Amino acid sequence: MTEVRKEVFGQMPQEQGGGVVEKFTLKSDSLKVEILSLGCIISALEVKGSGGEFTDVVLGFDTLEGYTRKHPFFGAVVGRVANRIAKGRFSLDGKEYQLFLNNGPNSLHGGAKGFDKVLWSPQVLPNGVCFFRLSPDGEEGYPGDLRVWVTYTLSGSELAINYRAQASRATPVSLTNHAYFNLAGQVSP
Repeated sequence: MTEVRKEVFGQMPQEQGGGVVEKFTLKSDSLKVEILSLGCIISALEVKGSGGEFTDVVLGFDTLEGYTRKHPFFGAVVGRVANRIAKGRFSLDGKEYQLFLNNGPNSLHGGAKGFDKVLWSPQVLPNGVCFFRLSPDGEEGYPGDLRVWVTYTLSGSELAINYRAQASRATPVSLTNHAYFNLAGQVSP
């Protein structure tokens, strides 16, 4: 059986849009995961060891301030397009698009304000949480409205992430979670 708990994690600074950041904790007998409404970030993933103790195996921060500063996308959902788009340009259906450049001459992980830097709307499920956001036409230079759902479910020792997107017109989409793992635990060198 999965326990789902919700609490306030912090308040986004006004210069970054403001709003309350919530933390959702999914817990089973062998696994515990904490997910933020900011960027659908996995802020902790604790696995039960052979001695019965839980160890956090993903890198992240204990406070919201860590996530609102520049960091290497710890635990976040990145997009509209994960990875780099060279020169921030692509052609689709005979039209050229120019994206925001945030990685030298390239667009990286959705641009200056990609999916990792925005608040998502959560819905608690019996064994998880589903996050939703509407990326409007023209956001970061991408065409079309894009409705996105990211669902985290926990069943026993299995954490599943499901991505679903619906576009109003042709647009590139490539979503992923950007968690960094240290299987020896966060406190290990």
